[in-house]
Amino acid sequence: MEEPKFIEYLRVSTRGQGASGLGLDAQKEIIRNYLKGVEPIASFVEVESGRHNDRPKLQEALKMCRKEKATLIVAKLDRLSRNVAFTSKLLESDVEIKFCDFPEANRLVLHIISSIAEYEANLIRTRTRQALEAKRARGEPLGKPENFINNQDKAVANSRKTIKAKADSNPNNKRAIAMLRVLANNTSNLSEMARVLNREGFSTSKGGQFTAQQVKILLQRYNINYK
Repeated sequence: MEEPKFIEYLRVSTRGQGASGLGLDAQKEIIRNYLKGVEPIASFVEVESGRHNDRPKLQEALKMCRKEKATLIVAKLDRLSRNVAFTSKLLESDVEIKFCDFPEANRLVLHIISSIAEYEANLIRTRTRQALEAKRARGEPLGKPENFINNQDKAVANSRKTIKAKADSNPNNKRAIAMLRVLANNTSNLSEMARVLNREGFSTSKGGQFTAQQVKILLQRYNINYK
C-alpha cells in the first residue's frame, strides 16, 4: 500500500509574523504531532488575512496536491479561511483536506464550524469598532498621543522621501529638470517655461503637459533659482 502523502499549508496574517516565524512554528508543531513522523513532501506559507480569498500560495499547494495525489494538511480550520463561502468551495474541491484540530470531522461539521468561526470574527470586528466609536464619542484619545504624533511625523517624512525618490528617478522629470535649469537663466515667467517645455515635447512624470504651478514645484524641489 502506497504511503500517504501530505502537503502542509501555513498562514499568518501579517508580514511581520511571516518574517519572524511567529505563529508558523506553532502550526508546524501541530502538523508534525498529528502526522507522527511522516514528513510533508512540501510546505506553502501564505501571508494574508483570513478574510481575504486571494491566495496564490494556497492555489500552488492545491495544484501540487492534485499532481502528487497528496492530502492538503492544515493545523487549524481558521488557518485556511474565516470566510464560509470560500471554505465551502475548497471542501467541495477534488483535493482532500485534513485539519489537525478536527481530524475526524465530516464536511457538514466543518461547514458548521466554519460558519461559527466567521460569525465570531465578524462579532470581534463589530465590538472593536463599537468600542472605538464609544471612546471617540467620549472624547477619549485613541492610543497614546505621543505615539500618534511621532508616527504621524514619521509617516509624513517617509511619504515625502518616497515622492521625491519617485520624482528623481522618473525619466520625464530628469529631462524636464535639465531644460528648466537653462530656462531659469533666461526668464522668471513660469507660464512661459511651461509653454516651452510643452512645445519642445517634454512631459510630466505622469506623461501630461506642464502647467505654471507644476514648473514652480519642480523649481522649488530642486532649488533652481530663476530671474
